Amino acid sequence: MADQGGTQVTKGLSARSFSTRPGVLSVLAVASALLVGFIAIALAGKDASGGYTRMIEGAFGSPAALGETSIKTAVLTCTGLSVGLAFVVGLFNIGAEGQFIAGALAAAVAGHALRLPAPLHVPVALLCAAAAGALPALVAAWLKVQRGVHEVISTIMLNWIVIYWVHDWLVVGPLRAPGAISVSGTAQIQATAELPRLLESSRLDVGLPIAITLAVMAWLLLGRTVLGYEMRAVGANPDAARVAGIPVARRLYLAMGMSGALSGIGGALLILGTEHHYPGVFRTGYGFDGIAVALVGSGHPLGVLAAALTFGGLRAGATRLQLVGIHPSFAELIQGLAVLFVATRALFAGGLDRVAARLGRRPS
Repeated sequence: MADQGGTQVTKGLSARSFSTRPGVLSVLAVASALLVGFIAIALAGKDASGGYTRMIEGAFGSPAALGETSIKTAVLTCTGLSVGLAFVVGLFNIGAEGQFIAGALAAAVAGHALRLPAPLHVPVALLCAAAAGALPALVAAWLKVQRGVHEVISTIMLNWIVIYWVHDWLVVGPLRAPGAISVSGTAQIQATAELPRLLESSRLDVGLPIAITLAVMAWLLLGRTVLGYEMRAVGANPDAARVAGIPVARRLYLAMGMSGALSGIGGALLILGTEHHYPGVFRTGYGFDGIAVALVGSGHPLGVLAAALTFGGLRAGATRLQLVGIHPSFAELIQGLAVLFVATRALFAGGLDRVAARLGRRPS
């Protein structure tokens, strides 16, 4: 019976691991969202071509633009990986925003309070952020394993617990910068905790290489290790995985802990790279956007990285849309459409099947 369960899991994982179909469907979904956005701008009487051109320039057209895109891409990669890693074991982590906030605050505190040399300060601050982000995720995992509480419910509730605890008490109370009278927020981090810049004329810093490294590590973990195989087995069929001798509960704890840690690191990259303290008002939405990034990236680490670059570029270039009379929030519409099209992949799947069938019938 164990052999049968293991065989079923292996077949399911093989089909998912070596199929390029989800990635193709995601590309089609993003392209369709951009096309719909282009048509909507044109129908509104605006310069659609000029708007898209300026948006691309605002995202990639200069060192400064690349810096803004890199900041957003790095953070979205972390939160997207966070949600995607939970997908692997069959969990839906809606709590990336709260975990992001927890990690950002931990990085701000560690960056200010610790006195360490530069080569150590940044890694220690990132580890503190990872631990802070992992904590609420592990609480949700415990509720799931021990009490059967659905992770969607627990992570949503933990989001607001963390957000209000941080914003309405800690940064305006005990962690408020000493001597601050009218401005809330934590004290500035030490210079040794700031992420090094890669270009003098840009805000491009080592946050992007860190995020890319995390994506590659996640890809290697899930696709090249026994541990990754076991996590994917749990997501494919937890009952079969349990019969095959895989410790399902421990893999759920591990996946959720790593998921929260990645969101926490995302928050740290923003604090250590650009903010340099935890501000009194810090509502970025990067954790919630991580859900969109994970969905568009099909939960694959490299797909998440590509989706993060796409949405990071949209976010960075959106401000240029105002030059042609288009509100910058239009980029969020494109992102929402992309998620909608990914959620309705059947619209594209039938067309892909027909194309594949025609190609298959062609004489060699």
